[in-house]
Amino acid sequence: MSALLAVMRNELRAMLRHRTALAGIALLAMLATVATVVSLHHMNSAAEYRARQQAAAQAAFEAQPDRHPHRVVHYGHFVYRLPSALAAFDAGVDPFTGSSMFLEGHRQNTANFGDVMQGSILTRFGQLTPAFVLQVLAPLVLVFLGHGVLSHESERGTLRQLMLQGASVRSIVGGKLLALAVVAAVFMLPAFVGLSSMAAAPTTSLGVVGAVMLGYVLYLGVWCVLIALVSAGMKRRRDALLALVALWALSTLLVPRVAPDIAYASQPLPDRLQTEVGIARELRAMGDSHDPNDPYFNRFRQSVLDRHSVERIEELSVNYKGLLAVEGERLTSGLFDKYAARSAAIQHEQNRLVAWFSVLSPSIALRQLSMAAAATDLSAHLRFLDQAEAHRYRMVQQLNQLQADGVSYADDTARDAGADQRKRVDHSHWQDIPRFTFESRTGTAQLKAMLPGFLALLAWLMVALAALEWRSRRLEVAR
Repeated sequence: MSALLAVMRNELRAMLRHRTALAGIALLAMLATVATVVSLHHMNSAAEYRARQQAAAQAAFEAQPDRHPHRVVHYGHFVYRLPSALAAFDAGVDPFTGSSMFLEGHRQNTANFGDVMQGSILTRFGQLTPAFVLQVLAPLVLVFLGHGVLSHESERGTLRQLMLQGASVRSIVGGKLLALAVVAAVFMLPAFVGLSSMAAAPTTSLGVVGAVMLGYVLYLGVWCVLIALVSAGMKRRRDALLALVALWALSTLLVPRVAPDIAYASQPLPDRLQTEVGIARELRAMGDSHDPNDPYFNRFRQSVLDRHSVERIEELSVNYKGLLAVEGERLTSGLFDKYAARSAAIQHEQNRLVAWFSVLSPSIALRQLSMAAAATDLSAHLRFLDQAEAHRYRMVQQLNQLQADGVSYADDTARDAGADQRKRVDHSHWQDIPRFTFESRTGTAQLKAMLPGFLALLAWLMVALAALEWRSRRLEVAR
């Protein structure tokens, strides 16, 4: 143990004496600090802005004057999803998917106002978040700092001297590895301090925060082992550096970029136009409520008459036009749900295909884990769409039922001068519609979503350690 710690201290001392290495450590630690502060400020501003917009939209909706309920259906309503407490750590897909949705009758809109669409073109290259610094930049700096930890000893011929002085190969390799781990810990410290402050939010699970920290420890641990492994297998520092930079580019840049394209080619997703055409086609096949001879709505009208024991719709105690609106919205929303479920299934399958590329890149495993912890992954986005659509359906159907109960059929079909005034209902009804509140996943559900990423990172670490152990034995034999 004393030899292992001595090797670690000597390696750290050598790094600190090297101005370039010291500057690299200091700069990345500062960058992680700046990324944490800036990201926290950005997300706090975004949360305040969305809360203000939601309050303004709610106030405008409730401030509508006396109106016909169907006019309120088409007036619509905006709903917003506030960022999660950990979104400042890892923005995930949120900048690309949008955070608000316009709800209206007869239509299912998509989320909009994503940061990428509103920001400059530089936003498309990724925001400066603590997750980005640790996922992409920290491994690269570790590569430049540690590529020569063992190859430099072989190149100078000092590795054999160390072993002749009584230090075992395992102590030498372990000490070098611990030195890299200490540097990695310096990189993680500012981000973890920021993550701890985010955990103060009442809705944040401490278990999720601890789990995501452990995930990043595993990830940078994998890189430390890979760096030591490649350095032990190369006799020259230059060769080790080239190999490690190539491995970094392949793992953090190329595979994560190619994997989604392969997944999309394997499971193509219909675009918005194709979806709307499909919905319109099926709606026409279902029936036309404006056609008096339509078979489906003829049966619907007869069922309403039979249920109320009358012969004509004018004799109904409720407004038939309101009942027709309720039935029409039920049919269209059923189609919306059908196509949305199909789209969600395809996207989940694409995401599963991308996750399989964790075999080639630990970065993918960490990103899946990190986004799940921050509630900025695909599942969180689809959850927002589902809840917004459910709220839209309840709101529209409440207004349609209000038309059926609060407006008489005679007034609704009248065309005299005072008919428009008689069709209106009191504006207090708008305040009876429940407000939208997004409900995120529970901490247990988040941990379950993070599990595949954990297993992939753990597998990477175990394989890398086994390979390093094998290489260490080869060095022992070579002595």
